[in-house]
Amino acid sequence: MANQPKAKLETAGNVERLYGELKSMAISFAFKPDERINESELSERLGASRTPLREALNRLVAEGLLVYRSGKGFFCRPLQPQSIFDLYEARLAVEREAVRLACQRAEESDIDALRASLEQVRPGKAQRELEELVDFDETFHLGIARLSGNAELCRMLESIQARIRFVRWIDMENRRQVTFGQHMDILDAIGARDAEKAQALVAEHVERRAEQISQVVREGYSRIYIPQLSA
Repeated sequence: MANQPKAKLETAGNVERLYGELKSMAISFAFKPDERINESELSERLGASRTPLREALNRLVAEGLLVYRSGKGFFCRPLQPQSIFDLYEARLAVEREAVRLACQRAEESDIDALRASLEQVRPGKAQRELEELVDFDETFHLGIARLSGNAELCRMLESIQARIRFVRWIDMENRRQVTFGQHMDILDAIGARDAEKAQALVAEHVERRAEQISQVVREGYSRIYIPQLSA
């Protein structure tokens, strides 16, 4: 009995490890779109028993990163223009409300801290890898959501960001030169407490047209499948 708490902690730790590894795989489409996930193979590859593996998979289903089909098992989520477009619409709604509230509630010290962190990625300071730029971009937008003082907006934005991260890696390649300036403009508008301007700037920065998303999704498919064909 004395070992039971330790065993529970080890089990919980194993689930967290698996969850982290599987989440990274799901975000980057290491599983192909709509591919059925072979639990036995995955269990062997990750050195895990089926119970903690299934718990981790179920968490990812709840987060929208995987799909469960009754009687068939777990599948990678599809990569479809409409679903990505829906996520971008949801992201825009969340971020517009976040900046509106940030203009009302943000402390000057918190705005200054976010501005200081943004300076780390000023163009010309250092050549950064694309993945690092996406990480900084997500951190910045989540930082604005935190300025709103609304924990639910933060939670929703985190969920959306995880589900669009793959296409944002592609999107960022064409936007790395303009992203910093747009971020600074948004933050300046929040500092000036100009909610209308801040919302307009966020819309310009975040919104994507359907044809833009379709193009990014096509590029995403080429990245997922062409390396396999050329191997």
